[in-house]
Amino acid sequence: MTETLMQWWQQLLPYLQQAGVAMSGAGHAAGDVAGQALGRMDMAGMLALAGALGWASGFRLYAVVFITGLIGLLGWVPLPESMHMLQSPVVLAASGFMLFMEFFADKIPGLDSVWDLANSVIRIPAGAALAGSVFGADGGTMTLVATILGSTLAATSQAAKTTTRAAINTSPEPFSNVAASLFEDGLVVGILWLAVNEPIVFGVVLLVAVVLMVLVTILLVRFLRAAIRRLKTWFGAEPAPSP
Repeated sequence: MTETLMQWWQQLLPYLQQAGVAMSGAGHAAGDVAGQALGRMDMAGMLALAGALGWASGFRLYAVVFITGLIGLLGWVPLPESMHMLQSPVVLAASGFMLFMEFFADKIPGLDSVWDLANSVIRIPAGAALAGSVFGADGGTMTLVATILGSTLAATSQAAKTTTRAAINTSPEPFSNVAASLFEDGLVVGILWLAVNEPIVFGVVLLVAVVLMVLVTILLVRFLRAAIRRLKTWFGAEPAPSP
């Protein structure tokens, strides 16, 4: 019996050795692919990712956290070690739940503005933290630069979003709210995809978008002030302007 088992083992051993070599080769290949992906994320790519995280956080913070953690967990984009926390099942569950809540709250007229105001407290610092985490705590100057970039972009997109929604809510119909919300949903996905795959193109798009967001915010603030003055006039809280 023992001799039979030894014969079987001797016959099986070459196949096990070949399988081991194949698995080792596959492991090295996977490591090479991950290494190449990380190598492609040069300084421009990391800055683009930091800018995208900050910019998109002003629109959809929970979507940014959930999508970034998910693509890192699935291995689609190797995240820096400082961002591995986003891949945690606990973080994914929490951000996924908040994303679910925000998806519906953001499409109801009136409630969307209340949701924006309530979340404005966290979106800007969270955008700064996410952008800074691209370079990690040991990134030194670049971590500070990314943090400032992320907070500025998050504040810009948050202001543009809030004023746009307030202007849209002056109309009683709900369809414009749903359309604007769906546009923002798609915009966040597009921002992250473009930053990862085409960082230079993303930089150009970001510059143009920031200028447009600032202009739109200024125009809408003036519009909202005029609308508030008209409401006060109609209700007698403010005298009508003389002709």
